[in-house]
Amino acid sequence: MNNSNLLAPWVKRFLAEYLVTVKNLARSTQLSYRDTLGRLIRHAANELGKRPDLLNVDDISRELINRFLPSLTTSKLVGARTVNQRLAAVHSFARFVGEYGPEHLQWSGCVLSIPFRKFARPQIPYLEKPEMDALLAAANLQTAQGVRDHALLLFLYNTGARATEAAQLKVEDLQLQPQGVAGNAFVRLLGKGNRVRLCPLWPQTASELSALVGGRSVGQQVFINRCGMPITRFGVHALVERYAKRIENQFPALKTKRVSPHSVRHTTATYLLRAGVDINTIRAWLGHVSLNTTNVYAQSIWR
Repeated sequence: MNNSNLLAPWVKRFLAEYLVTVKNLARSTQLSYRDTLGRLIRHAANELGKRPDLLNVDDISRELINRFLPSLTTSKLVGARTVNQRLAAVHSFARFVGEYGPEHLQWSGCVLSIPFRKFARPQIPYLEKPEMDALLAAANLQTAQGVRDHALLLFLYNTGARATEAAQLKVEDLQLQPQGVAGNAFVRLLGKGNRVRLCPLWPQTASELSALVGGRSVGQQVFINRCGMPITRFGVHALVERYAKRIENQFPALKTKRVSPHSVRHTTATYLLRAGVDINTIRAWLGHVSLNTTNVYAQSIWR
């Protein structure tokens, strides 16, 4: 860099190199960080009356950032969780600049001292055992779509997979034992930050998945829609919500819950905890980076 105080080169390195090769963050996270920095740069340029390409690192002061955070959107009020997401991006950028430009350590420290907003964590929603059983039983196994839907619901319940992980799942990610042969069937899941984890499959899950992918090539998606195309994460959400709607009359309490792939994921974690599974095993099962994330389940269940 010819001018280490100029902001633009730091932003370019952060987005094009650091997030991609060093941090190896998921593409969605990279785009979120990019959008946040873009908003911050526009805010700073407008407030300071400078062209964006002439902004300096020191222009992005703690005071300017604090004025920026509450005004991330003009169309609606910004909640603490949203502000914290954006602040995490700014913190990450400041940490990067401080690490690779020691002359900016004081600036980096000032930005990193901006505290996250406090908010009350909502109770984690999960399905009780009869509700989960009813959700699985709602699929019509006499139709091809019902067979696919039941296999997907059972897979989500078994693995605690995120909607995106289920949508991206390919035949080559499955290690299934032949029917009737004892062994350890498992699935390879690609989680956040491109982190890979192995998750065991119940015999019933392995059997249904084996029947579902019979005759397909290893590069094909496991779950496809009625048009023969890979299901999307939005399709996974719609499927879970559709079946939850079918059993609402049977379980009126579901009307107060937002049933989604993530609440099925919470259900998996809940039953693993109640079964006495070690918290570190559950962390690996769900693909959490930090044990603190998994501990939230325990605190929610036993409080």
